[in-house]
Amino acid sequence: MQNVLIVIHLIIVVALVGVVLLQRSEGGGLGMGSGGGGAGGFMTGRGQANALTRTTAILAGAFFLTSIVLAVMATQGRVQRSIIDGAPGTSAPAAPGGPSAPNAGGVLDQLRQMQGPSGAQPPTPPAPAPAPQQ
Repeated sequence: MQNVLIVIHLIIVVALVGVVLLQRSEGGGLGMGSGGGGAGGFMTGRGQANALTRTTAILAGAFFLTSIVLAVMATQGRVQRSIIDGAPGTSAPAAPGGPSAPNAGGVLDQLRQMQGPSGAQPPTPPAPAPAPQQ
C-alpha cells in the first residue's frame, strides 16, 4: 500500500511541476507561445489562466494529502522513544557539602568523574614565589 501511495505521490509531483511551468509569468515562461492573438489557441488567455490556477490548487492539495498520509504510515508501528530515557542517571555532585551550583550533576561533572577514578581535579600549578626584596 505504501509503495502505491509513493508512486501516486511522485506522479502528482511531476504533474504539479509541469502545471506550474506552463503558467504564464512576467517573463513569459514556458507558456509564452500559447495564448493571445487568436493564433490557434485552444483557450483564451483568461480561461487558460483560470484552469491552470485551479489545477495547481488541486494538485497542491493532493500533494499535501499524500504527504501527510505517507508520514502517518511511516510512523505507525514505531515505538516512541525519548532522548531523556537514554540519558545516564545523574550522580552526586563532585563536591558534597559545597554550595549547590545550578549545573550540579551536569555533563562537565560527569566528564570530571570519568577522567579520574576518584573524580579528582587535575593538579593546579604552584603559585609563583614572591620576588626577594633587596
